[in-house]
Amino acid sequence: MTFYEQTPAPRPTTILEPPTSRPSDAPTASQTPIPIHNKSSSSSSSPNDSPTATTYPKLFPLPTLRLEIRHLTHPASTLFFTSINPSTILPDCLQNVLRLLYHTPQSHQFNPPPTRSVTLILRDMDGVAYTTGTDLDHDHKEIHFNLNHIANTASRSPSSNSTRVRDEIIGVITHELVHCYQWDAKHSCPGGLIEGIADWVRLNCDLSPPHWKKEVDGAWDRGYQHTAYFLQYLEDIFGSGTIRRLNEKLRHHKYHKDSFWEEQFGLGVEELYEGYVQHHKEEERNKKKQDL
Repeated sequence: MTFYEQTPAPRPTTILEPPTSRPSDAPTASQTPIPIHNKSSSSSSSPNDSPTATTYPKLFPLPTLRLEIRHLTHPASTLFFTSINPSTILPDCLQNVLRLLYHTPQSHQFNPPPTRSVTLILRDMDGVAYTTGTDLDHDHKEIHFNLNHIANTASRSPSSNSTRVRDEIIGVITHELVHCYQWDAKHSCPGGLIEGIADWVRLNCDLSPPHWKKEVDGAWDRGYQHTAYFLQYLEDIFGSGTIRRLNEKLRHHKYHKDSFWEEQFGLGVEELYEGYVQHHKEEERNKKKQDL
């Protein structure tokens, strides 16, 4: 879709380098935030433990959370419950999502969509998972999670990696919970950015699966982990809270590619992405020199 009659002349590529330390302009939390899940924690912990090692008071008000199993005898149904305790995992995942998108309830950026309930539905279907509003009310969300994906993850995981299935379940749930609470520029936001923000949250919860890697050959809006790593580059360059501010910007206006990025960063998204590509290539060159 074209929003401008004239195309501005191209500007030289701007390569931005991350600072040695990441500044934070986010407001200070009034209470200690819930720590993100750390896969390096002791493997002796129970599979039903929460993704947070320490329990703190929950800062964010939560909607009604429900669980529905549509195929009780599916092998992955048992695997789901032996891997996690949903009564603790779902609330803690949602706390992490809200913290990364909105920081604290006291923040001026705490303006989430009016989600009233979230129902996690385990079923036999195609794909991995998807989120939708209910027929009753779009503010009631349903996350449909494919039991076959859980079973396939278990079959592909080495026996030495006892947390792989657990991490995948929590990672998918975290990704889909983002869709329940992120803004979408009045339904005009590109799907690649929507999915990229969801995987950016998953990445920052230390829940990236083994197959994720930075790939810079394609477009910035391929979505999922490809866009997530680009967004993390922006977070590193422009400081903590950058993606939170992007989400807030998506609350107010319809998405227009040129003005959206220019107003936020002073550069177009293609310039920003080219800077990311060049930065990644420089990282790869330095890594190869170190390996010599």
